[in-house]
Amino acid sequence: MEAHAEAHHGPPVANQSSRVDATTLGMLLFIASEIMLFGSFFTAYFFVRVVNGASEWPPHPFHLPVFVAGVNTVILLTSSFTMHWSLQSIKRGNRAGLQAGLVLTLCLGLTFLLTQAREYSRIGFAPHDGGFGSVFYGLTGLHGAHVFVGLTLLTFATVRAFRGHFTPEAHWGVEIPGIYWHFVDVMWIVVYTTVYIL
Repeated sequence: MEAHAEAHHGPPVANQSSRVDATTLGMLLFIASEIMLFGSFFTAYFFVRVVNGASEWPPHPFHLPVFVAGVNTVILLTSSFTMHWSLQSIKRGNRAGLQAGLVLTLCLGLTFLLTQAREYSRIGFAPHDGGFGSVFYGLTGLHGAHVFVGLTLLTFATVRAFRGHFTPEAHWGVEIPGIYWHFVDVMWIVVYTTVYIL
């Protein structure tokens, strides 16, 4: 009787009816809530631009550094590839590839964030400068906050990678931050296209 009790110590294993494991499902549900958050900011953007009938975008006298933001977009997209490389490396048991991929992803993400901060310091308008200033800083700032969160997650993953915590069988600590990082990258493409290009 005692042996049976020891074998079943703790709560029973949760029923899993989904094909997606609970950890990944949790991250996907969190990302769904984040998409709704961004959706509210895009609603404000379209209200300012479309409903108010802005004839030119950005409105005079504002100017957006489209080229710099485009280069920054390439930097962030490249970080998605290095993130994917790091995950595939640990799945194959390549610890050096995992570490190199995470370090490169961190460096690229940090470069993106610092370039965005530099853009803010030189752009020539502030959040209180009308509806355009508010939606521009609201959308890009919200995305920047998500990049910061992603970099924090990647920092923990990188530290753990150098401590030898991940294996081909156990790599959730890389995969889950990777899913979040890909979401951040895709969301920036939407923000860049909508705010800077269209």
